[in-house]
Amino acid sequence: MEYRRLGASGLRVPALSFGAGTFGGRGPLFGAWGNTDAAEARRLVDVCLDAGVTLFDTADVYSDGASEEVLGQAIRGRRDRVLLSTKAGLPTGEGPGDAGTSRARLIAATEAALRRLGTDRIDLFQLHAFDAGTPVEEALATLDDLVRAGKIRYVGVSNFAGWQLMKSLAVAERYGHPRYVAHQVYYSLVGRDYEWELMPLGLDQGVGALVWSPLGWGRLTGRLGRGRPAPAGSRLRRTADFGPPVADEDLFRVTDALAEIAAETGRTVPQIALNWLLRRPTVSSVIVGARNEEQLRQNLGAVGWSLTDEQAARLDAASARTPPYPYFPYARQEGFARLNPAAV
Repeated sequence: MEYRRLGASGLRVPALSFGAGTFGGRGPLFGAWGNTDAAEARRLVDVCLDAGVTLFDTADVYSDGASEEVLGQAIRGRRDRVLLSTKAGLPTGEGPGDAGTSRARLIAATEAALRRLGTDRIDLFQLHAFDAGTPVEEALATLDDLVRAGKIRYVGVSNFAGWQLMKSLAVAERYGHPRYVAHQVYYSLVGRDYEWELMPLGLDQGVGALVWSPLGWGRLTGRLGRGRPAPAGSRLRRTADFGPPVADEDLFRVTDALAEIAAETGRTVPQIALNWLLRRPTVSSVIVGARNEEQLRQNLGAVGWSLTDEQAARLDAASARTPPYPYFPYARQEGFARLNPAAV
């Protein structure tokens, strides 16, 4: 397993990490993802550690906290061998204190996560979404206190817009608070919006990407393609409304290219899609999930080899989309591109 620095921090993380969204299995979304119990989760952790996958990611909203509970049980007795990443900020209830990143909420969420995970520290704590109702200064000062107390080691965010992340980094620098070193983002061959603003920001500011849903919300598993719609009982049919949309023709251009390269390389479609992501700038780790050991081992086959430059270029072309304003001039007009080649 290759290990990479997480952004500009000193923390080294595996190129592939494991997402525990399938652990617990509560609710309409996460129940559709999977219902891995503690015994099954322990076996998946075994496989991950044998392969060098040491970073495990979860969140308080995953199965109403059950994901953190199951993950905590699965790592019991080997806490020092793993890195734990969790997130908070999205609503976990209907009460006024059950959502957001206020001081009270972040302290309570951290204590609850520590209890569910059965640990005394969280290696990476991320704000799951931007909370417009809480001053950035308040959230960062609270995270600073939690880092100083030893309950959190590193801090990051997820699903932030560029201005939200940049404002947060500026406030952290102004007051000497810990800087965000990670941004957990949606990025895939059928969802390359991350490249338009957040990737250049990450390059400039030293923020590493942790990629969620690298297979395009289940669309790049090899089971979908031109003339091959999702089966009637598929997870995608039940959860598509929760995830990022993709136009059929955009999807099929990508799946056509993936199928061609799979035939050339003998690799599976998911392995090729994941390997493409591992080549991209700012990507510190790609988060893979699995409902069973077979899926996990297949995903682990995405490392230890590399696409050729020509194959990667074909995937680039098949997945390319014209970005919106103000990004498209830099991609389409030579004069703009000369001024800012990093935006192309």
